[in-house]
Amino acid sequence: MTYFEQLHPWCIIRTLPNKEFIVVARFRRQDEASAYLQVLKRKLNNVTFAVKFNPQT
Repeated sequence: MTYFEQLHPWCIIRTLPNKEFIVVARFRRQDEASAYLQVLKRKLNNVTFAVKFNPQT
């Protein structure tokens, strides 16, 4: 895990049909991730996004 990933544990992920996912953006706080998720859902309403907490391992 990179230092950037350690500082930004909240992720917005895009789910793909084959049960895989892509990390779209990373954030330090959950409220920032949720606000950006709302923007993405308004702009791309036919794509599935979710907020995920990715703690350090």
